[in-house]
Amino acid sequence: MEKNAPSSPPSANEADEKAPSESRHTVDSHNARPACFNSTIQEILFVLTATMAIAMGSFIAGSVTVTSSFIGKDLDMSTAEITWISSAVSLSSGAFLLFFGKVADLFGRKILFVGSLFIFAVFALGAGFSKSAITLDVLSGFMGLSCASAVPPAVGLLGIIYEKPSKRKNYAFACFSAGNPLGFVFGTIFGGIAMDLFGWRASYWLFAIIFLVFAIIGVWTIPKDFTPRGPLNLESLKRFDMVGVVAIIFGIGMFSAALSLGETAPQGWKTGYVLALLIVGLSLVIGFVFWELWVEYPLVPMGIWKDRNFSVCLAILVLGFMAFTPGAFFISLYFQDVWHLSALEVAVRLLPMAIWGMIVNLLAGLVLHRISNKLLMLIATVSYTGACLLLAVNRHNTSYWSLCFPAFILLVTGADLEFNVANMYVMSSMPPSQQSIAGGIFQTVAKLSMTIGFGIATAVFNAVQKDPQMSNYWDKTTQPYAATLWMSVACSMLSVLLVPLLTLGTQGGKEKGDGTSSTDDGQRSVEDVQVSGEEKAQAEAMVAQALPTEG
Repeated sequence: MEKNAPSSPPSANEADEKAPSESRHTVDSHNARPACFNSTIQEILFVLTATMAIAMGSFIAGSVTVTSSFIGKDLDMSTAEITWISSAVSLSSGAFLLFFGKVADLFGRKILFVGSLFIFAVFALGAGFSKSAITLDVLSGFMGLSCASAVPPAVGLLGIIYEKPSKRKNYAFACFSAGNPLGFVFGTIFGGIAMDLFGWRASYWLFAIIFLVFAIIGVWTIPKDFTPRGPLNLESLKRFDMVGVVAIIFGIGMFSAALSLGETAPQGWKTGYVLALLIVGLSLVIGFVFWELWVEYPLVPMGIWKDRNFSVCLAILVLGFMAFTPGAFFISLYFQDVWHLSALEVAVRLLPMAIWGMIVNLLAGLVLHRISNKLLMLIATVSYTGACLLLAVNRHNTSYWSLCFPAFILLVTGADLEFNVANMYVMSSMPPSQQSIAGGIFQTVAKLSMTIGFGIATAVFNAVQKDPQMSNYWDKTTQPYAATLWMSVACSMLSVLLVPLLTLGTQGGKEKGDGTSSTDDGQRSVEDVQVSGEEKAQAEAMVAQALPTEG
């Protein structure tokens, strides 16, 4: 024993010296393909599959934007029933995101991810055969449920595969971030083309084919989830926080339903069930916050909100989405109802958003680690404001090229830059074991902001449509649309005012020799934030193995 004793300190030191050496190697080889991929093609297809997960709901929303009037006529739907085609998707998706985020983190991500893509394709196929309004609305709700179960595992897998800050991670997350805005735009294009060629049902069948193909691709491209998974027993159920799950599902569900139903209810917002849904929903959300602060294993670790950049990034994102969703929806509706364009003609006019969006996301992947992300957020919020102003002053006789075209370029610039910066920071603020719940938090905030923005914009639209008293600059037909776009201007201007509160530097750059990343203003490095108790335990185990055992 005495002879062996002196050998233990060198072994421990050797283990300690090896760890940082390996860490430096990992950081320095920025563009090395993750070991879980056998080829670059597999890696690219995986990132595209993950992007399709986040694009699910946006595809449907974009398609409904250009086909809603045709669906309504074919199925004899009321305005409320037409609204629920897209509202049901966002409602069920937003309500269940945190639930499925916890499921993915505890019990595995790949099976949930692939299964969600396949189930979405099945429900989209069924929606294309709908013979009544209620059938289509219910199937839309189930498609939203599939969106909720697909996004957290997709985000979680991206987070653990691209754990270290690097340019490669920036490219992967830039592609992923494009899913929401580009999904909406491509949804309008595919929906418009399918509508003009074969009718509105063909758009759902097209989406069923697309997501079935990606489900098959996902079986091969999605790596096996290598994070620890807990067994399904009493202890794991205790960690699942069932009280929090029930509170947030019903809270967000009731609150979102109240916003969707408020303007179409018999007595509007004064209708009894609307008020009940609003009050109970808000009470459950508030109760959820207090419960999470008290419970031992919270669904959402509330301490994350103490990070100022985290909270401000999400606040800016909320205001941006509250501007983007009504702006894109009502200008598309304006093209149909006032300019009397066909679904395909509307899709063609929105095409620049898709093209420019791909360029912006490519640029975002190239500059996130080079340019201050605070500056990128400022560019994004100012772009949003400029886009909404251009759309708000649009009139019946205004040329598309003079206002709408530059507005669409600015609109997608704001959406993609904000989403990239915020998504990157949120995912870097949680350890690998909680990457799916981080994605759930991010997407829940995004979905809820869309629902709130759409609810407010719809209320403004209906109020001005009943009594158009805006300036004579706009004709009476245009005034309701202009009013909703001025609401978007207000939201985007508020987001500009929040940017000075950020202290973000760059994200995803090469780490310095002292182990800190290239972030400014004394911010913690992404790697430091991601260090978990599990990693510390692994390091201690490595040292323990180097020590001799007694006896």
